[in-house]
Amino acid sequence: MPVYEFYCEACHTVFSFFSPSVNTTKVPGCPRCAKPLKRQMSLFAKVSRGQEEPAGEGLPAGFDEAKMEKAFAMLAGEAEKIDENDPRQAAQLMRKLTDATGLSLGAGMEEALHRLERGEDPDQIEAEMGDLLEGEEPFVAGGAGKKGGSKTRPRVDETLYDL
Repeated sequence: MPVYEFYCEACHTVFSFFSPSVNTTKVPGCPRCAKPLKRQMSLFAKVSRGQEEPAGEGLPAGFDEAKMEKAFAMLAGEAEKIDENDPRQAAQLMRKLTDATGLSLGAGMEEALHRLERGEDPDQIEAEMGDLLEGEEPFVAGGAGKKGGSKTRPRVDETLYDL
């Protein structure tokens, strides 16, 4: 059962919504201010030890959301088959995602992915690069660079709302 993330520009907050079925069209109002929300792209769960990465700050400007949804649907089955003890498989899946969507990775994410492809320990990569990765946009459309807007990360509301 999917969980979708949406961003409220007015509240500068990311909210999570649970849906009992796949629903790629419904856009809820903000739980705080009731303004329309913007669908966000969620980052993959961290492969090591089942811990999840923080939510992304959204899609790059000019990105085709329908293309992203199609790519995620295509890769969903493959993600379930990943051996969590093989960082190369996670890197390979991320490469497929970027190829299918036309996204480019930020410099830090690209370096982390190269290290995963070499089979390095994901925990070691995070320990050495975590601060760098937290400070950059993980994805950019067509290599366009960081998107504009607020320079601070949005607040993440930990409540799971119904879609």
